[in-house]
Amino acid sequence: MLGQLNFPALLPYWPELLAGLWVTIQLTLLATVGGVGLGILGAALRSGQPGWASRLWGLYVEIIRNTPFVVQLFFIVFGLPNLGLKLTAGEAALLAMLINLGAYSTEIIRAGIQVTPKGQWEAGRVLGLTRAQTFLRVVLPPSLQRIYPALVSQCIIVMLGSSVVSQVSYEELTFAANLIQSRTFLSFEVYLVTTLIYLLLSIAMRQVLLAVGRKWLGAQA
Repeated sequence: MLGQLNFPALLPYWPELLAGLWVTIQLTLLATVGGVGLGILGAALRSGQPGWASRLWGLYVEIIRNTPFVVQLFFIVFGLPNLGLKLTAGEAALLAMLINLGAYSTEIIRAGIQVTPKGQWEAGRVLGLTRAQTFLRVVLPPSLQRIYPALVSQCIIVMLGSSVVSQVSYEELTFAANLIQSRTFLSFEVYLVTTLIYLLLSIAMRQVLLAVGRKWLGAQA
């Protein structure tokens, strides 16, 4: 069977795969930065005094965490235009990934904040810091240290989930693989190569994010 495999036939299609990989990397970078930023904002709201903003954000988190990513994507692509909001495939893909990661990272970061000793909040007040300054300078850094590996894992999960956006014709890595397969009919070869690319991308992403965490947060792998 191995003798029947034809990996050399894929060589002319490497530009398409690399172009799709580059789109996936760009999408992941933007979604990671924006999604973690949303998570920090959400964790701050959810960790403060209960109010309408905290409850509304909690509702958003529950909806996203209890619905499939593909349904969220389809709602953005096909549902929002009925409300007059039309997005390109790339904009819709990025928005779906931002919203998804924002919900999950909210709860991950909030878990780190919840185990923060109350003395740190009190120390901030003694130093004359506002609640926002205490959160950003005193509470958030050690909280991120505690949950950083889990946050990295969630970012990688979202990157892998980006393969779903090929369903709305966004030309990322999986879209390129599907296109090549339709032209060559080399299903085993195409998807094995794509699997290896995703595997290498996941490993590289984990190492880069953990290195960033060690440098800026002192987080441990």
